[in-house]
Amino acid sequence: MDSCVIKPAANSLQPGSPAALRRWIACAFIFGLAAIAGRLAPAADSRPPNIVLLLADDVGYDDIGCYGSQFINTPNIDRLSREGRRFTSFYAPSSVCTPSRAALMTGCYAQRVGLPSVLYPQANIGLNPSEITLPELLKSRGYATACIGKWHLGHQPQFMPLNHGFDIFFGLPYPNDHGPERPKRNNPPIPLYRGAQIVEQPVTLPTLNDRFIDEARTFLKINRDKPFFLYLPFVDAHTPWYVAERFRNKSKLGPYGDAVQEMDWGVGQVLQQLKELGLEENTLVIFASDNGPLWVPHPGLEQIYGDAGRLQPRMHLLREGKYSSTEGGVRVPMIARWPGKIPAATECAELVAGFDFYPTLAELAGAELPRDRIIDGKNIMPLLRGEPGAQTPHDRFFYFSDYKLEAVRSGNWKLRLVAHDSISSGGQKRPGISLYDLEQDVSESKNLADQHPEVVAQLQKLLDQCRHDLGDGAKHPGPNRRPPGKIGDELPRSG
Repeated sequence: MDSCVIKPAANSLQPGSPAALRRWIACAFIFGLAAIAGRLAPAADSRPPNIVLLLADDVGYDDIGCYGSQFINTPNIDRLSREGRRFTSFYAPSSVCTPSRAALMTGCYAQRVGLPSVLYPQANIGLNPSEITLPELLKSRGYATACIGKWHLGHQPQFMPLNHGFDIFFGLPYPNDHGPERPKRNNPPIPLYRGAQIVEQPVTLPTLNDRFIDEARTFLKINRDKPFFLYLPFVDAHTPWYVAERFRNKSKLGPYGDAVQEMDWGVGQVLQQLKELGLEENTLVIFASDNGPLWVPHPGLEQIYGDAGRLQPRMHLLREGKYSSTEGGVRVPMIARWPGKIPAATECAELVAGFDFYPTLAELAGAELPRDRIIDGKNIMPLLRGEPGAQTPHDRFFYFSDYKLEAVRSGNWKLRLVAHDSISSGGQKRPGISLYDLEQDVSESKNLADQHPEVVAQLQKLLDQCRHDLGDGAKHPGPNRRPPGKIGDELPRSG
């Protein structure tokens, strides 16, 4: 505004002259407009944060460098850990794909929303249109939304991403191993969708990661000037482990390790795009896995896919993996980075779960949670920020296989009902009862059920409470289960 400073000049601008008075009024008017604009214009940091959710597929807890991997290089995910907060008790809501993703989208146990097991191409169900999804909440606050990658919450049109709050979908409706090569299922060739249209069938699997990353970078560029939610559920590292040529034989853990390293490259590309666009400071980036890894060789996969289905077995820190209610099935890596908001190079051991993203991200966006239904997730922003004294919002976490209730964790104690350790430490047989102190024994190697019967009794009460809520098994439903969407249903969308 220096141009409006009144300076003595010749004749016409002498103080008190009509020209000087007009100049003074003009400057006052301009200064007034500037002041009003300053009051009305939003501050640079008032825009709700951008959100990028990077979801790995079947990647184990200790298959990431910052979680202890010695066989797989993940420099980009490790960078997220150095610049953000690493969680060591993060739980995928299920040990398999569909229910874990259903929980992410709805903030609920998958058993509550009727999607407790893997959906195949023959399924006539999917995510119910009456559910209010995370992208729908964010869209209500002006977010641009994109799902780029693997959906797996129903492949019929009414269940697909565009009907659940996403502006853009580019990806697969279900996993990369649900093709015609799998026996006894009569699967069609795997389709690649753009929006609601199939653009390639069968899809060329080794090209997927590159194409998904290109699409993600384009979405970020187009939406740089508005808040956005990018959900990037990678195909890596789900079998078959088909990767681009430049990633083959690069890891020390065979084709699976190659797929994890290919995914890590994709993470790095997204981070680089955010940096180039100047969006790092106002973007929350979350990396997590949907469930644990394959942990034993699978002859059927090797027969079908050759090297792309051949697992190199090794010892994991956590017991077992995918399909299991052991820790290896559901405790997975999770890292969050938001410069200036989340403390860098920090670690959190408090229990959090994938369905916690729903209320947490909704609050960040200023969206109101549904009040007409049970939401199992809790706001974990105090833990993300590293606030002093912040603790887990969960006094219990339940483990399911389909609708069958198999275990519960409360505090450091975990009670598992599956016949996992039939011989207790006292030498007496206790089939189906295993108690572990996860703080001292994260690998679940020592059954303490005989030494702590009072803890067993307390945890069994929590299991009974869950049965009165969600039931136990398909034949014993609880009162608070909601149905999935089904072909032929005419269900109004809530909200």
